[in-house]
Amino acid sequence: MSLLLTLIAIAVSLLLFAARRRMGYWQRRGIPHDVPHPFFGNIKDWSKTRHIAKIFRDYYLKYKGSDYPFAGFFFFFTRTAVITDLELVKRVMIKDFNHFENRGVFYNEIDDPLSATLFSIEGQKWRHLRHKLTPTFTSGKMKHMFPIVVKVGEEMEKVFSSKINSGASSGGQVLEVVDLVARYTADVIGNCAFGLDCNSLHNPQADFVTVGKRAITEHAYGGLLDIFLFGFPKLSRRLRLKLNVQDVEDFYTKIVRDTIDYRLKTKEKRNDFMDSLIEMYQKEQAGNKEDGLSFNELLAQAFIFFVAGFETSSTTMGFALYELARHQDVQDKLRAEINSVLGKHNNEFTYEGVKEMKYLEQVVMETLRKYPVLAHLTRMTETDFAPEDPKNFIGKGTIVVIPALGIHYDPDIYPEPEKFKPERFTEEAIAARPSCTWLPFGEGPRNCIGLRFGLMQTCVGLAYLIRGYKISVAPQTEIPIQINVKSILLSALNGIHLNVERISK
Repeated sequence: MSLLLTLIAIAVSLLLFAARRRMGYWQRRGIPHDVPHPFFGNIKDWSKTRHIAKIFRDYYLKYKGSDYPFAGFFFFFTRTAVITDLELVKRVMIKDFNHFENRGVFYNEIDDPLSATLFSIEGQKWRHLRHKLTPTFTSGKMKHMFPIVVKVGEEMEKVFSSKINSGASSGGQVLEVVDLVARYTADVIGNCAFGLDCNSLHNPQADFVTVGKRAITEHAYGGLLDIFLFGFPKLSRRLRLKLNVQDVEDFYTKIVRDTIDYRLKTKEKRNDFMDSLIEMYQKEQAGNKEDGLSFNELLAQAFIFFVAGFETSSTTMGFALYELARHQDVQDKLRAEINSVLGKHNNEFTYEGVKEMKYLEQVVMETLRKYPVLAHLTRMTETDFAPEDPKNFIGKGTIVVIPALGIHYDPDIYPEPEKFKPERFTEEAIAARPSCTWLPFGEGPRNCIGLRFGLMQTCVGLAYLIRGYKISVAPQTEIPIQINVKSILLSALNGIHLNVERISK
């Protein structure tokens, strides 16, 4: 027994020694950093008191302007460099992309096919898939999908109308707007990605919405292994671990399989995202693996298109309505633009007309500056990055974090960053700022492939609502909004409650 206890003590001592040595990496190099916790590293506050993006934001604001272009950080035991210099941000994301091609996040294409998305896969597989999918999001494809978005926008307006008292003196109705606009984005994505009339606008308990929310909030193993999955993605893959819940995987697998079978049988064409995926699937089935997609590859891309488009666009719309409720002058100016442009287009929503709504675009861009849904970006250093100055060296295997929220709230880039100012995004203002200072969709070769679609559905949804309704602050409105610190994405903890009043036509 004494020998066993001695061996255990030696093993624990060796582990502690190894942990201390690993955690002392930045100190040995003389890189500025906060002293890490022996187990949690520098994210002890995460999911308790601070959102992870705000941890990185505060780190950026604390260390920017030091002698080094990055600060040392530990994500649990993972060695991490938080970039604090815009020139290095540009090098990581664009100029020296070959050193930082992968995100270093978990995926397991064999045991967890939904996780092997364009967002997460790496290397040559990512390059091939990106090349195949890029034509799916051209302006021409957006025009084809635009009527679907408009049709769902009309339904959303009807749902808002049904919830508001008809009397002019009623003063409107207090609504939780995030849930309502989430049902709009679910129906848009359901139509474009799966060819389904989900009807979630009229049925809050529609499977597409409920399972979609579960896909974002629930993880395999009840979330108990999330630290392991996020902290040690490669080891997790070797251990054949999963991120997604099995019945969520089964739900999307059945939908995709049924959609493919139906369209191939009926030869139906809808000019949507699923049509493009099925064309590539047919090429693979015919033996053209170079240009085709396997079923699991198609499944994963349909899944990420839904999850990313559903959550990010609805969250952005919710935050935009919150800011417009607090800034009636901005809302009035936006409504005037919407009415003016629609008047030029026979009071109909057209693709060209929405593109003309420049102030609407500025409102959305400013919303995404204040509330970037994915508010920090990660890259894995694939090879030693040794630029001209040796103190800028970043070793192979280091995770690099670009703190988008920190950059968006840097007063040297955006004066008075807490204020909501859409005019920050006029063409002249954008041209006057350095590049890589607005990062809600990332930047460079690995930016968000669906950014055009996301902006399109967000702008159409907001245009429908602002045209027909006055949005204002209600007694139930949380000011400031409480952020859900347990989520990776930025979202309102308790939803967003606003007063919605019909405008007399």
